[in-house]
Amino acid sequence: MRNHQQEPEAPQMPEMDSGEKRLNELGYKQELRREMTLFKTLAISFSTMTLFTGITPLYGSSLQYAGPASLVWGWVVVSFFTWFVGIAMAEICSSFPTTGSLYFWAAHLAGPKWGPFASWCCAWLETIGLIAGIGTQAYAGSQTLQSIILLCTGTNKDGGYLAPKWLFLCMYIALTLIWAFLNTFALEVIAFIDIISIWWQVIGGTVIVIMLPLVALTTQSASYVFTNFEVATGTTGISSKPYAVILSFLVSQYSLYGYDAAAHLTEETRGADKNGPIAILSSIGIISIFGWAYILALTFSIQDFGYLYDPTNETAGTFVPAQILYDAFHGRYHSATGAIILLFIIWGSFFFGGLSITTSAARVVYALSRDKGIPFSSIWRKVHPKHKVPSNAVWLCAAICILLGLPILKVNVVFTAITSICTIGWVGGYAVPIFARMVMAEKNFKPGPFYLGKARRPICLVAFLWICYTCSVFLLPTYYPITWNTFNYAPVALGVGLGLIMLWWMLDARKWFKGPVRNIDGQNGKV
Repeated sequence: MRNHQQEPEAPQMPEMDSGEKRLNELGYKQELRREMTLFKTLAISFSTMTLFTGITPLYGSSLQYAGPASLVWGWVVVSFFTWFVGIAMAEICSSFPTTGSLYFWAAHLAGPKWGPFASWCCAWLETIGLIAGIGTQAYAGSQTLQSIILLCTGTNKDGGYLAPKWLFLCMYIALTLIWAFLNTFALEVIAFIDIISIWWQVIGGTVIVIMLPLVALTTQSASYVFTNFEVATGTTGISSKPYAVILSFLVSQYSLYGYDAAAHLTEETRGADKNGPIAILSSIGIISIFGWAYILALTFSIQDFGYLYDPTNETAGTFVPAQILYDAFHGRYHSATGAIILLFIIWGSFFFGGLSITTSAARVVYALSRDKGIPFSSIWRKVHPKHKVPSNAVWLCAAICILLGLPILKVNVVFTAITSICTIGWVGGYAVPIFARMVMAEKNFKPGPFYLGKARRPICLVAFLWICYTCSVFLLPTYYPITWNTFNYAPVALGVGLGLIMLWWMLDARKWFKGPVRNIDGQNGKV
């Protein structure tokens, strides 16, 4: 008998990742290293949302409008509606696990007829939001640094140095330039800093939330924190209670976004069609709980509400969280050292946040310039020959950010204006794909593992209306009477900018701008 030797089995090909498979169906090849785990994606998304950078700078003004109860419960209300936006985005992310995220989603969901216009609007809103986002970090970082210098040199009452407006502007510009420099010449350092940033937020946030109420000599009663409502008409000029409540919600609306960072990382995340949505929703859950804890820690630790805003107090009435920290530590230890250390933790958060947003803003400008969606695109899409980064795009973002900050010398509500531009651009960018998903024919949508089914229309409708409301309230005046010093110039800046962008579309861009370009010929599956 003839012996039949068993032939060796052919080596099995590793099974294609589900996220990579869907990426190929959408017409894109896998070019980035798909090595990120759910934990890493979640950590970076949480770091982008950040605990301190949203709440800290607007805490004082939001507390003043209508008292502690409106601020504390405002966070709960805004968190509730943010879940609708997050769930709507999670479903889209599950179906379109691509790095292009919002810009890409808008183009595909709106269909061939409206796709180019939708992606044009989305890309520009995101660009405006991210560039203004650099400014928010630079301003709040300078504000924190101003308080640190004041307390280090002996407080406002003991001859400490309070940085004047010209020096404040110099600090703002310096931070912007440092971030641009690091993004041009030290990308390896940024990768290391991102890791530090994640733990800085988590450990630093936990320390402040636990330590502050424990250190404070006295704490406010629960009835004061959860039920006290007081309109500060004499200070803000606002006598309408509903209007005051609307403005007190701004701190929460400004803080609760940025979870789209998880979507930007989907081409580098394993099982992104599942883990992308999980990271988006987990980020919202964590920041909702952590943020509320931070607000409660600050509010319970208030020693004297009226004294917080007194221009003769130790921090010159310029930065309410700094005064709360000072009162707590000086009251117990007769020293400002503890307050200075915690302020430095908060300042570090702004530094890391600004560095990260500069990276993101430059990438969006670079991507849009590749599709000729920005004037003088040939300049902004150039990559540094040695460092392989979009250096021209980095410095364009820095230059625009500095221009946004120049009114610091004359206008008192610069931060309100920059945060308004940032929030309207960033959150407004979410509205475009969500609206397209709501109105598109269901037969044209290929669902991913996270699928809403019949619930998608009501969820998308609530999310879209909430975004429209959020964008509207950031255009409102925040102090009365309206003068050059209290004027919120965000509506003017946005009106002129978006008006020119829409005019360019109508006159020229609609003829050639087609949105994101595929790099695989042929497609499988419906998009």
